[in-house]
Amino acid sequence: MKNVFSLIIRILILPFFLSFKIKSLFIGKDRAFALVSQAFSILPGLMGEYARREINKLSLNKCASDCSIGFGTIFSHTDCEIKEGVYIGANCMIGKAEINKNVIIGSNVDILSGKHQHSTESIDIPIRYQKGEFKKIKIGEDTWIGNHSVIMDDVGKGCIIGAGSVVTQPVDDYSIVAGNPAKVIKRRA
Repeated sequence: MKNVFSLIIRILILPFFLSFKIKSLFIGKDRAFALVSQAFSILPGLMGEYARREINKLSLNKCASDCSIGFGTIFSHTDCEIKEGVYIGANCMIGKAEINKNVIIGSNVDILSGKHQHSTESIDIPIRYQKGEFKKIKIGEDTWIGNHSVIMDDVGKGCIIGAGSVVTQPVDDYSIVAGNPAKVIKRRA
């Protein structure tokens, strides 16, 4: 039944996907995708969850058929991979990311595309016009990221990121981190 419902939703969203592909020729892939991601993020209920999954399966580098993407969650780049068993809570902002198997992401989590998205080297050029560097953030499998966390660097497998944490440095496998900036408070193994 789930497969039939997914197929029906996919057929219904095809015009939006085609519109995204056409717009991407003129304004770029990520800018065109932002429009689609924002529109689909606010669809409520089970139909919204299926629609978000289907549009992301068509648009992102990879999006597993069994992932769950919460209401209000927006992707800012198509260079994103969501693997099997991933749960993403409500109102998250996801940049360039590789989210591996069985990751749980709480609500209101921001996964930024690194910590150097904006350069500040020149005082003669406004910060918004200075070239930054975008990094694809890797989240290891079986990791749990608590609500309201900000992730700016890679997180290893089997980690727990405490609610409200700000990850500015790589996190080793099986670490429990918390705080701003996040620090290791315990190891799971």
